[in-house]
Amino acid sequence: MTISQRMARKATVAANVAVLAVLAAQAFPPPAALAAQDASGAPWPPVATFSIVGFDPATGEVGVAVQSRVFSVGNGVIWGEAGVGVVATQAIVDVSYGPQALALLREGRSPEEVVREVLARDPNPDPERWTKEGRQFSVMNAAGEVATHTGPRASEWAGHRIGEHCSAQGNILAGPAVVDDMVAAFESTEGRLSLRLQAALEAGQAAGGDTRGMQSAAMLVVKEGGGVWLNNDVVLRLQVDDHPEPIAELRRLVEKAAAQRERRRGR
Repeated sequence: MTISQRMARKATVAANVAVLAVLAAQAFPPPAALAAQDASGAPWPPVATFSIVGFDPATGEVGVAVQSRVFSVGNGVIWGEAGVGVVATQAIVDVSYGPQALALLREGRSPEEVVREVLARDPNPDPERWTKEGRQFSVMNAAGEVATHTGPRASEWAGHRIGEHCSAQGNILAGPAVVDDMVAAFESTEGRLSLRLQAALEAGQAAGGDTRGMQSAAMLVVKEGGGVWLNNDVVLRLQVDDHPEPIAELRRLVEKAAAQRERRRGR
């Protein structure tokens, strides 16, 4: 690929990220919009979620997966760009954290620097109902380096665990076993990154998961040139927006995608 072609691809990716930010803002509106929706004045519920970011050093793939008791969780929580990294942003969520973190990773900042910078930039526009102290997000670069933040006011139980080439995080969970078991499942599962991310979600749910239940799940895996079509860096992008068993349905889609990749490889 020539330099001009690569620059064109990056410009297209940046434009796509901007479009996704708009769509995510519609799915998870800012506090002013939420106030208009909730005439009672009650606080908007946080994005109770468990997610995992992960890296496969054998393939160079980097990915993120999530499950929550909220409609279409993938639209606001998971972000990724091939050659740059992935982000999960949740809890008292500001969806701009996703595009901001990718932009900083694109500049060559480390995940630790990205976490510090994004938090420092946050103006905390609605500290009573949408406090900055409740943010939770995880940032992983394309080399598998990761940093994760759980704010002190993220709804209990909230926390994260960093493992080998992964980080699991969540809020309004049954307890620390959820993220502990997610990391253990990711580290012990063999096969492609998508299957390891899937195993982590299943382990988190088996440990109690989101105490409110299940509704949606999503997964994104990226790698430069790793997609099916020409100039496609998306290895996998799957969303289960509303389902009584979203993790099971995501498993069906992940396995279907894996089988299709194997058939193509055998041609």
